[in-house]
Amino acid sequence: LRFLEMSEKQSSKVQFHFLSQVPNLKKRTALKTFLLSTLKKKHRQVGAVNFIFCSDDYLLNINKQFLNHHYFTDIITFDLSEGTELVAEIYISVDRVKDNASSFKTSFINELHRVIFHGVLHLCGLKDKTPKESAEMRAAEQKILNRYFK
Repeated sequence: LRFLEMSEKQSSKVQFHFLSQVPNLKKRTALKTFLLSTLKKKHRQVGAVNFIFCSDDYLLNINKQFLNHHYFTDIITFDLSEGTELVAEIYISVDRVKDNASSFKTSFINELHRVIFHGVLHLCGLKDKTPKESAEMRAAEQKILNRYFK
């Protein structure tokens, strides 16, 4: 019982907020615990990580306003930490995840988890600006997906 209480308390450091409906996102507490474990393995002390599931238009506005990018994207990760404790917001376009799942011929739920893990990997220091960084990011995403869905 104590482990369960600790697990629930710890998983509250990761929150999911829904501005758009997300089909099939089940076992949320287990996912939050897994995300915290992944961050801990990368030596990140978590204060709060908020995932905001939104529409293409909502994320496009954020992309324009904060990054001066005028295109759709599936995810934007903001590390808002000021000290050693991780504070972050991760915005995910549900519309883009659906389109990407279709384009990549994978399930929506697999693509959704890939994008969630992508955001966490950014918080762990991985980048994806160059071809080499992108390849490393894809490999890390796949490794986490395999670990999560084993």
